[in-house]
Amino acid sequence: MSPNLRPLSPQLQEAAKELGEDPRRLEKDIQHIKDWLKQQPHLRARTDDQWIVMFLRGCKFSLEKTKQKMDMYYTMKTAAPELFANRDPLEPKIQEILNAGFITYLPQLDKHGQRVSVLRLGQVDPKKVTGEDIFRMNFMGGDAALLQDDAAVLTGTVAIIDLKGSALAHAAMFGPSSVKKCTTILQDAYPLRMKAMHFVNLPSFSEALTGLFLPLMKEKIRRRVVMHSSLESLLEYFDKDMLPEEYGGTAGPIQKVAEPWRKQFEGLREFFKEDMKYGSDESKRPGKPKTSSDLFGVEGSFRQLVVD
Repeated sequence: MSPNLRPLSPQLQEAAKELGEDPRRLEKDIQHIKDWLKQQPHLRARTDDQWIVMFLRGCKFSLEKTKQKMDMYYTMKTAAPELFANRDPLEPKIQEILNAGFITYLPQLDKHGQRVSVLRLGQVDPKKVTGEDIFRMNFMGGDAALLQDDAAVLTGTVAIIDLKGSALAHAAMFGPSSVKKCTTILQDAYPLRMKAMHFVNLPSFSEALTGLFLPLMKEKIRRRVVMHSSLESLLEYFDKDMLPEEYGGTAGPIQKVAEPWRKQFEGLREFFKEDMKYGSDESKRPGKPKTSSDLFGVEGSFRQLVVD
């Protein structure tokens, strides 16, 4: 019986092939992961073909890496409940972030077939939401991508991080403990493939913001960071017709460009409600249970930026 998967475009079929996907072996690989999950008493995990294949693709069809990443994904959900609770897209804090225009995924893929997100921290009111709310929203966006966006895994994701309007109060939103958790989860638990981060509209104190995150990112990802001195240089990486007007493009104002993704995202209430039942129970893990210290390191080694 063939796996129950979404059909891929020719471009994404080629990308899947480059990652090691073999149609002749695909059903067997998916079944292998299903059988493995049945043998993990500590994991409460999704077992549908499409969800499993997203992890296989994100791990280039290494069965061992897929197991490690899936285990980490569900373990993190339980280990960092503050980042994975209250995941209703209509929850007031999430709506505040959406209304502010903090995040959107552009409808068009870039010239490499990659999914592009735009993050605008300066739009958020640090008196109304916390850094943990921002991370919670980001991981909800990541799960939405895992659910329905093959490009985000097969060809990868690109982030345009716009710091226009950012102040030191925005940097102070992010405590060192939550930043460490966020970067660990992003890199070790999600099979999304981050291909580049483009920073634009950098304020004079931008290092206070980037310095919170970039040192904790793996060297491979740090090499993919581009700091832009002007918006014009964005056009060296992105076609004009896919970018919102605010970034020198012709796709229209970002608020209008964001509408389809927001509508789609808000339509996932049942998915996020059901998703709350998945995670890990460390009391049932074979061998030694994983603690927060094992996963995130010693929190006392980080300093938090304090702003008067």
